[in-house]
Amino acid sequence: MAGALTMTNQNGPDAQVDFPIRVACVDTGSNGIRFMAVEFTSAARYTALHSERVPIRLGHQVFLTGRLAPETMDATVEAFQRFRGYLKQFDIEHYRAVATSAVREARNGPLLVERIARETGIRLKAITGSEEARLVHLAVAARIGLEGGRWLLVDLGGGSVELSLVDDSGMLWSETHSMGSVRLLERLAEPGNEPGAFQRLLSEYVAVMNIPAPAQYWQPTGFIGCGGNIEALAALAAPGKAKDGVSRLPVSGLDSAIGLLARLSYSERVEQLGLRHDRADVILPAAVVFRRLAELTGTREILVPHIGVKEGVTLDLMADLRSRATNDTRRERQLTQAAVSFGRRYMFDEAHGRHVARLAVSVFDQLESLHGQGAHARHLLKVAAILHDIGVFVAMKKHHKHTLYILGNSEIPGLSTREMAIVGNVARYHRKSHPRSHHRPYASLAPADRVLVDHLGAILRLVDGLDRQRRQLIRSVTATLDGRSLRLSADCAGDVLLERWTVDQKKGLFEETFGLRVVIDF
Repeated sequence: MAGALTMTNQNGPDAQVDFPIRVACVDTGSNGIRFMAVEFTSAARYTALHSERVPIRLGHQVFLTGRLAPETMDATVEAFQRFRGYLKQFDIEHYRAVATSAVREARNGPLLVERIARETGIRLKAITGSEEARLVHLAVAARIGLEGGRWLLVDLGGGSVELSLVDDSGMLWSETHSMGSVRLLERLAEPGNEPGAFQRLLSEYVAVMNIPAPAQYWQPTGFIGCGGNIEALAALAAPGKAKDGVSRLPVSGLDSAIGLLARLSYSERVEQLGLRHDRADVILPAAVVFRRLAELTGTREILVPHIGVKEGVTLDLMADLRSRATNDTRRERQLTQAAVSFGRRYMFDEAHGRHVARLAVSVFDQLESLHGQGAHARHLLKVAAILHDIGVFVAMKKHHKHTLYILGNSEIPGLSTREMAIVGNVARYHRKSHPRSHHRPYASLAPADRVLVDHLGAILRLVDGLDRQRRQLIRSVTATLDGRSLRLSADCAGDVLLERWTVDQKKGLFEETFGLRVVIDF
């Protein structure tokens, strides 16, 4: 074993990591399951120990019936039992297993997750489309230099396609469309139809896809495509050795591939083109999706880096191991970046959102003995504070309710559906009425989550009043518990008469929630 290496970052020293270190990942996709075990020789370099793709099409029944087929679940558990053996064979302690659209959409997806845990000991987690996009971006950024531009990153799987506008700092926006290759095949293919008819139907169906507004305003520097289908298309249309692991697929070559695939039957694609049986049927839908997106961006070439979710999971896991077991600082940085990127889609007041978030977490930290919430709640409060006013994008009137609707129907990388519901409710209560049992989005939360919303919403509402003029005049705030009172003092950079009045108007929820009288001392 190599000697210990201590990594550092701007937030302090990371945990010691002994290299080499072995880790593994499982990417449970809609058209196949991928296992990869690697050995890291440094924080950024690894070699593969074992890589395997199991051709189990989890999406086959899900996209038609909403349920995983029993035989598919059995085969999946069997594959995970084999993966368990690899973990023992290669003496791997650290692993991560994720599942994408098929498992997260299936009504019996939780049953599969429970069976895998019970019968193999492996913990499988279904991730959102935006989290999938974040992981792919992480992998792509390690292979392609993204500096100096903005790139359209497209990750096409069996159940969905994740579109992201990215640069070297992260994702500027991300959006998921239910137009994965397996899903399109299941919806549109009809037995007996000649291939050309299917291709025409596909083209018309996919033509409704559009790139969200940010990409229309910021023309992407280039187009990056990920997934097994685009890799197969690159091998078919632009054969030759990839330079530095990246293939270049001309759109003209993609057009030729689409024409060829549309003329050939399934069996002919296997026999004449050498495509795998579980690739030959879904490659045409994938090609049509990529062609539509190339048309929308006006690109002439697609870069294919031959990496995807599993590489992103591996790098993310390694970063977690380097970042002090709990990884709170790194998670906060990621969520802050994701929240700001999300807010920019709705042209939010970024300076106000960031300032309120900074004051909110400061008050949260000072009152830890009062609310008793931990780092997880702190992260959720920060996201809610950054985004509490995005509903203004819809209308100023009732913008708190518009914020709740937007957040409750969106995804932010790193947050689950449950966490998004909590964030939306916290943001909703930054103004107007207090949480009440007849408010359906609030009442639908679990009891513990309602308590969390009460606590975080009370802090956010109070702190939002500290920037009433949106000029960041209150630079910092001190919150002191004094018997049955909370005393607020502040470092001010100007006349804050309006802020004092606003906090006095908004203190009711805090007083109701914590049973304390708020005293304004600035």
